[in-house]
Amino acid sequence: AELHQEVSRLAQALRNSGVRAGDRVAAYLPNIPGAVIAMLAASSIGAIWSSCSPDFGVQGVLDRFSQIEPKILFVADGYRYAGREYDVRERVADIVRGLPSVRKVVVVPYLRPKPDISDIPKAVLLEDWLRKHTPGDIDFVKLPFEHPAYILFSSGTTGTPKGAVHVHEAVLAHLCTGRYALDLHPDDRFWCTADPGWVTGTSYGILAPLLLGV
Repeated sequence: AELHQEVSRLAQALRNSGVRAGDRVAAYLPNIPGAVIAMLAASSIGAIWSSCSPDFGVQGVLDRFSQIEPKILFVADGYRYAGREYDVRERVADIVRGLPSVRKVVVVPYLRPKPDISDIPKAVLLEDWLRKHTPGDIDFVKLPFEHPAYILFSSGTTGTPKGAVHVHEAVLAHLCTGRYALDLHPDDRFWCTADPGWVTGTSYGILAPLLLGV
């Protein structure tokens, strides 16, 4: 119920910001609830999702996101790894300056409850962005199977990262993989060691367990 409410609010905010079916929404986030909520909200209105892990450097992110020209960029103030905290706000500011298509940068607090975002262009804290939106029914846009759902990128080891478009039909593939290949059932526990920059983190690590009630 809480997930439904938050996806509802975020979908309203995206629509209110002018995001429509076919527009791109990108994220520079760790594996946190905000990443799942934003991805589902974008998908519900037909926007195309893409994501990079916050341990990517500025150029690595620009090599990817500049190809898809996102309207909205979700970011965290940092991430944790091996017991250390890494503040990425300065990196985020450089990324935003390199993405002229971005209309709004939505900061999802992670390292601290209310990070200072004054140096990040076009930035707003997530809760401030959602404040005027109340939970309600989600108006899912009806789309053909072949409509793009998300764009993931190759590693870039052989040149500029290459985008791979996954269509909404991929949801059926996630269901089949989760149910028949992984034998997942409601109330099972599933651990996926992957960040949001890879297909396992974005797809099998998020969608399959959600769809199967895991």
